[in-house]
Amino acid sequence: MDSSASPAPLGPLERALHAARALVLADLVADEVAEPDVVSFVEESVAQRRWWVEQWPDGVDYVAGLVAQDVQDALLERYGRWPLCPVCGSEDLHALDVEPELGADPHWVCAKAGVVVAAVGSLGAVRR
Repeated sequence: MDSSASPAPLGPLERALHAARALVLADLVADEVAEPDVVSFVEESVAQRRWWVEQWPDGVDYVAGLVAQDVQDALLERYGRWPLCPVCGSEDLHALDVEPELGADPHWVCAKAGVVVAAVGSLGAVRR
């Protein structure tokens, strides 16, 4: 094998999975909750969504939002709501929602205030 050969380019599925992983990890880091057990939720979701997209290739554009929702659900079961809404303040603690629930270009939104807070992967800009 020629060690100078460049690696094979990633296909659309792997690019989408890598992007979804990076976006959700960025939001977890922004909220300072990217502990190893939480990161394992991301890895579990990416593995499950790989299978899902293999079954439904047209869903490749939806992977980032679905991984965000999967991690949000896993965190709710283990630790509590995430990510907490920065719009409504600490007197009304609630989590942001991912919208669209099944669509491209997912965003974190506050359903109570009816506002888009940040794109998935961009919570760091809001948390500063």
